[in-house]
Amino acid sequence: MNTPSDVLVVGASAAGLAVVESLRRKGYRERITLLGEEAGAPYDRPPLSKQVLAGTWEAERTHLRTQEVLDALDAEFVLGERAVALDAATRTVRTASGAELRAETVVLATGLHARQLPGLSGAAGVHVLRTLDDAAQLRKELLGAERVVVVGDGVLGAEIAATARLMGADVTLAGPQTAPMQTQLGHDIGRRLAALHTEHGVRLRPDTPVEGVETTGGRVSGVRAAGGEILPADLVVSAVGGAPATGWLAGSGLELADGVVCDSHCRAADGIYAAGDVARFQHEGLGRSLRLENRTNATEQAMLVAANILGEDRPYSPVPYFWTDQLGVKIQVYGLPTPTARVHIAEGDTEEGRFVAQYLDEEERPVAVLGWNMPKQARQHRRHVLDRYVRPEPAAAPR
Repeated sequence: MNTPSDVLVVGASAAGLAVVESLRRKGYRERITLLGEEAGAPYDRPPLSKQVLAGTWEAERTHLRTQEVLDALDAEFVLGERAVALDAATRTVRTASGAELRAETVVLATGLHARQLPGLSGAAGVHVLRTLDDAAQLRKELLGAERVVVVGDGVLGAEIAATARLMGADVTLAGPQTAPMQTQLGHDIGRRLAALHTEHGVRLRPDTPVEGVETTGGRVSGVRAAGGEILPADLVVSAVGGAPATGWLAGSGLELADGVVCDSHCRAADGIYAAGDVARFQHEGLGRSLRLENRTNATEQAMLVAANILGEDRPYSPVPYFWTDQLGVKIQVYGLPTPTARVHIAEGDTEEGRFVAQYLDEEERPVAVLGWNMPKQARQHRRHVLDRYVRPEPAAAPR
C-alpha cells in the first residue's frame, strides 16, 4: 500500500486528534488537515458531566493538548467550520461556508449529537450536555436551581444527577429502566448503583418514561411522565443518549446504520476510515458489528486507523471498556455484560463497597468484569475475558 499524499480528518474530537498524533508518531510527514465544527481547541468530554459541571475544573483543563503541542504537529487546523457533505468517490468534503476540502485519505471522527426527546425542547431551563458551552450554561443555572429533574438513566444521566446532588440541588432521576445504567451494568449491579444514589438523596423514578415538560411563563416548571404525573422542576436535563453525527453523510455513497459502517479494519470505503463514537465496525472476535461510545475506544481505534492508513492492515478487536465516577465510587467495566449473565463476586466485599464482579454466561464463562472502587484488581481480572473478544493472531507459516 502506498502512503497517502495527504490526510483529512473530519472531527476535532479525541479520536480525530489521536489520528493526527498517531500518524506523526509513526513518521508520516505529509499534509494533514483537521476539520472541526467547534471553534475552540480539541477537548475531553468525560469531565463535562463531573469536574466541569461541579466547578472543580476550569474549561481550559479539558483541553487535550496545549497550543504549543498542537503547533508542533504541523497540521492545518480548520476549526469553527462544519462539514455538510461528503463525496466518497472523490473524497471531497464540503463545509457550511462552501469550502471544499479534498484528500487522498479521509477519516471520519465526528462523534455524536445529543438526542432530544420530543416535547423536551424549546422551554427555558431545559438543557442537554454534550459540549463545553452546554456544560457552562448548565452549571450557571444549576447554581441557582432548587428542583432538578434529569431525564435519562444511562451513564450520562446518572453522572449528571450525581454531580447536581453533590452541588446541593434537589435531584430526581427519571428513566425507563428499573435501575440506573441497568443496560450497561445488569440488574444486580444496577440495583447497587440505585442504592448508592438513594443514600445520597437522589430521588429515583425507575420505569418512568417521560412525555414532555410543563411550562409557566415560557420556563419549565415540571416534567410530564407517561402516566400523567408531573415531576416538579425549575431545571431539566435531557440525557437520553447520543446519535452518531452522520446526517451530513446522506448521499455520500457510504453505508450508514447507527453510525458509519466499516469493515474490521475500520475502513468505510476506499480511502475512507472512521474512528470513535461514529464508527460501526466489524468485531472479528465477536463476529458482529459494534459501535462503542467511550473515551478509551476513541483513542485506541484512532491509533489503529492511523496504523492502517500507513499500511499495517490490522483488524480492530478490542475488549470494550468504559468507566464512570459517581458519588465517590469509581466503576470500571471490561467486556459487554449481558442481561442474562450471572454476577459472581470474584474479589473484595460488596458490603465494604470495594469488589470485582464477573459476569458469567450460561456455561459459567466470564463475558465481562466490573470493578467497584477496585481499579487495579479490575484490570488484573480483565485477562479472564480476553479470549471472548481478541481474535488470536494467526500462527506463522512453518519455514
